[in-house]
Amino acid sequence: MDYKPKISLEIDSHLINYKFFEALKCISRTWSQRKAAAGLNISHAVLNRRVKEVEDKLNFQIVETTPRGSGLTPEGMELLERYESYENRLKKRDKIVIGGGFISSNLVGSLASSYGLESVTYSTDDENALHLFDMDMLDILTLDDPIYAFKNDLKFNPIAYDYLDLIASSKESLQEIDDINHLKRKKFVSVPNSSQRLAWNTLDNSNIDYRIVEKVKNPFEAFKTVKYNENLYTFLNSSFFPGSDVIKEETKHIISLVIVNEHAENLKDFLEYILGEGQQIVEKKGFDRVR
Repeated sequence: MDYKPKISLEIDSHLINYKFFEALKCISRTWSQRKAAAGLNISHAVLNRRVKEVEDKLNFQIVETTPRGSGLTPEGMELLERYESYENRLKKRDKIVIGGGFISSNLVGSLASSYGLESVTYSTDDENALHLFDMDMLDILTLDDPIYAFKNDLKFNPIAYDYLDLIASSKESLQEIDDINHLKRKKFVSVPNSSQRLAWNTLDNSNIDYRIVEKVKNPFEAFKTVKYNENLYTFLNSSFFPGSDVIKEETKHIISLVIVNEHAENLKDFLEYILGEGQQIVEKKGFDRVR
């Protein structure tokens, strides 16, 4: 069976049928209401009525007469562009879309490349990755912090282990800290919505007095910020940013993968590859194997 979804949009509490947007497409392509009507196999009067009803509901002009014929007003073009953006999300994707945390998405992207899986990868923080997941824009979701999988009751697959290292401006600064108590009164750079949560929990549970003085968007920015300031520290994934393993055991955590599109070809075989032969690559990338 051939499934082709058609979508309608609710605009200012008015439900606008997909047939109206198909009319806008035809008008924008043909610059003629009569040709658009013929292309849709409806009468000119029916097409005019569809447009007029929506214009009355939204209280602005959508189709206008121009020297070239009939076209869309700027407001009409905005409506059509918004509709097509939603419509594009329903189309079958040519490549597998991987999206997730900065650390996990890079790992899975590398594994996809070694496996020969045609894919594109979007790296962001876990919270924004879940937003893409909710919008049905991903085939594979990856998570740096397992807490997001548990919170959202996701069926996740552990694919690697990682832990957090203490990062400082120099090796000399790190050598001075060989015990968690040496972190008292240190200043830190934070990356929200990341596995750093484990580090802050560890310091809190050990009654370490510390200060978060700056928040940045991603681990790479945190690394750069600390490297240029000898008074700042941060905790980042050891797989990407080797440093001091002073709280290694307390911050060891799962890197996970969720197959979102279970109907996509090759994804189950890809997961088997990750958990089998792919574990060699996991280890080469600086992670610990799960098997």
